[in-house]
Amino acid sequence: MAYDEKMVDKIREIISQTFTDIEEKKMFGGLCFMVNGKMFMGVRTERLMVRLDPALYEEVMEKEGCHPMNFTGRSIKGFVYVDIDAVNTQKKLNYWIGLALAYNETAKPSRKKKK
Repeated sequence: MAYDEKMVDKIREIISQTFTDIEEKKMFGGLCFMVNGKMFMGVRTERLMVRLDPALYEEVMEKEGCHPMNFTGRSIKGFVYVDIDAVNTQKKLNYWIGLALAYNETAKPSRKKKK
């Protein structure tokens, strides 16, 4: 699974300043960060996957480099892709991390699969 290691390091550094319950999992073709047991952001080679409040979906789709997440053949509100080139400043990266972390506080964790 390929992902942008420099971006992973940046995100890791930012979230580790505030959170201790952080897990990294290889999934969705890249590396996903879990905060407090809930997925909040993923990194692939050329884009981020951001989990955010579905109520903000239409608003963020207007942002530079933002695209619908179409992983299963249909768009999933509450998840978007953001081109890594569009988060080329600390302020832009902080914006997306902030949205993802804000939603993470209220998001429900995914159901655990029964074994």
